[in-house]
Amino acid sequence: MTIIGVVDTMFARYDMGGAALEELAACPGYGEKFTVIRRTVPGFKDLAVAAKNMIERDGASIVVACGMPGREPVDKQCAHEASQGIMQAQLMTSTPILEVFVHEDEADDPAVLAQVFENRTKDHARNAYWMLFEPEQLIARAGTGVRQGFGHAGPLEVS
Repeated sequence: MTIIGVVDTMFARYDMGGAALEELAACPGYGEKFTVIRRTVPGFKDLAVAAKNMIERDGASIVVACGMPGREPVDKQCAHEASQGIMQAQLMTSTPILEVFVHEDEADDPAVLAQVFENRTKDHARNAYWMLFEPEQLIARAGTGVRQGFGHAGPLEVS
């Protein structure tokens, strides 16, 4: 059975792992052709090794790595470093790890920020499913300006 990994953090101000699990549970074949494992780590700099362990130790075919960088400049720097670690873990394992970061300063309104958390996390969880089982869904959306989190940008209009 195929395994999809979800790793999230305690630092995030939203249950990103729970949102990813909810979306994956709604995908066709859940429990029959794939299962989901979840791990939670303290912060986003811990995501890369947790994702790598899910791949190497638990046999995950793809991992959704969820975290929330804060709004301060040091948080932006740490997010960049965490992202570099996630990219390195992908290369080391030849396995996709979908980085799902929601920056605390993406919205000042808590309700809007919660919606970004929900949308981005669920969209990327669905992307992980599509990458494994329905890649034609991604191909159908190529070049259409699809975004995760906020509204879609749409395709480039040339007049």
